[in-house]
Amino acid sequence: MNDQAAARPARRARWPLLLATAALGGVAAVALAGGWLSRPAPASIGPPPADWRAVTVRLATTDGGAVVGWFLRGQPGRGAVLLLHGVRADRRQMAARARFLAAAGHAVLLIDLPAHGESSGERITFGAREAAGVHAALDHLRRELPGERVGVIGVSLGAASFVLSGAGPTVHAAVLESMYPTIDDAVANRLAMRFGAPGRWLSPLLLWQLPLRLDVSAGRLRPLAAMPALGVPVLVASGTHDLQTPWTETEQLFAAAAAPKELWAVEGAAHVDLCEHSPAAYQQRVGAFLAAHLAARSTAPAP
Repeated sequence: MNDQAAARPARRARWPLLLATAALGGVAAVALAGGWLSRPAPASIGPPPADWRAVTVRLATTDGGAVVGWFLRGQPGRGAVLLLHGVRADRRQMAARARFLAAAGHAVLLIDLPAHGESSGERITFGAREAAGVHAALDHLRRELPGERVGVIGVSLGAASFVLSGAGPTVHAAVLESMYPTIDDAVANRLAMRFGAPGRWLSPLLLWQLPLRLDVSAGRLRPLAAMPALGVPVLVASGTHDLQTPWTETEQLFAAAAAPKELWAVEGAAHVDLCEHSPAAYQQRVGAFLAAHLAARSTAPAP
């Protein structure tokens, strides 16, 4: 037997070890990715812009944490709007929205969601525990502005946090931008963007970490399932070129919502800030929607 033939069994014997090592390395990489994606996003923000008539508020949440935000009072009877930013951002992302809403007379509250900005929180939970911040902010608006109608604008994570909070019936209008339908879809889409179609095969390896890292099941992170019972007039908006939340998924969310509802396809926009992408169109469409639902209703009896 020559040396080359003798080496073949040894090489064949190494293949299982190499495959096992590669598999373990892949699992370790996915585990690290899960920790990286859920890590908090703190930021030092400071006072509101000098030209705003706003105050900084710190609001206790029912889970023992606190959310921090800016509160601008508006004109009586024009309603109030809660602004909820996207993942790994903070209340500053919503500043342009706050400006045009305040100019229209609305009161505005911008908060940092839990585990973002100056709010407390150890992990991003993709809408599950962020919902506690939504409740704290809505409670603040009701205390400070009794009788005012309340709206919500949520971007991506902010939209999911509101829908998953179950607070829909307590508000009068909601704008949901670029929201994922289920966490399964959100993870699969993002992996496919990075690794191509085979990236979707890694999705289960990320999702099984949810209960271990966050004590949250994938079943809790399904805004699509919560849409039928949302109980509020809704404007669902997303970019037509969004790969993280493809347009077909936005259509599913819209179809699941009860009337009254509106659907806005922002032409050419990816998973970006829709207000920044199309500011004039955004202010016209969103401003008209909120004005229609937040203006004070007359209590005078019909003649």
